Amino acid sequence: MKKLTILPIAADLTKNLDYKTLSELMSDLKTQSLSCNNWSESFPYRPEVQFKIGYTAEYLVLQYEVIEEQLRGNYSEANQNVWEDSCVEFFVSFDGCKHYYNIEFNLIGTGLIGYGTAEKAARNRLDTSEIEKVRTFSLIMRNGSDKRWTMIEVIPLSIFKFDELVNLKGKKIHGNFYKCGDHLKQPHFISWNKIENPTPNFHLPQFFGEMVFG
Repeated sequence: MKKLTILPIAADLTKNLDYKTLSELMSDLKTQSLSCNNWSESFPYRPEVQFKIGYTAEYLVLQYEVIEEQLRGNYSEANQNVWEDSCVEFFVSFDGCKHYYNIEFNLIGTGLIGYGTAEKAARNRLDTSEIEKVRTFSLIMRNGSDKRWTMIEVIPLSIFKFDELVNLKGKKIHGNFYKCGDHLKQPHFISWNKIENPTPNFHLPQFFGEMVFG
């Protein structure tokens, strides 16, 4: 099981923000890689993906950096099938993997957020108004065949409404980070922590890694 420490960000994130300011705030955080291509025999393509994560008293902040062959952002409404686009995902549990949130955003900032157990029938999606409280800042860059995009997500802790998150410092949680694109020319299912399952499936909390708020 992989482990990481989530460090605090000294900033007021309630005010108006932009990508440059947020990127500078996160510049000292450690970069992590999504290197596990768990189903490489069936889906050999692996884009280059890195991420950073930090927090304040009111927010979680994620930054993704992606280089991939194809860029796709077809979905523009919350709770649509964003996993079919160029998509990054963060699954997180605050109760020892009994329940978890799946936070999924495509490269143009369209989101889907669900909550429940690993049983598909027991999972529900948050309302559009709640999902849109997550502020996203994206840059899409193309230079010939080099296609890359970066996104910062500012996630209010109020999104995690089924858990009481008063003081995060020292708290241990579990989760995993993913990159997918089910309807891209080369579908892929990449993760931070290794998943040991015969077929692609991100909804397996037994393979979440461990995170501690520093």
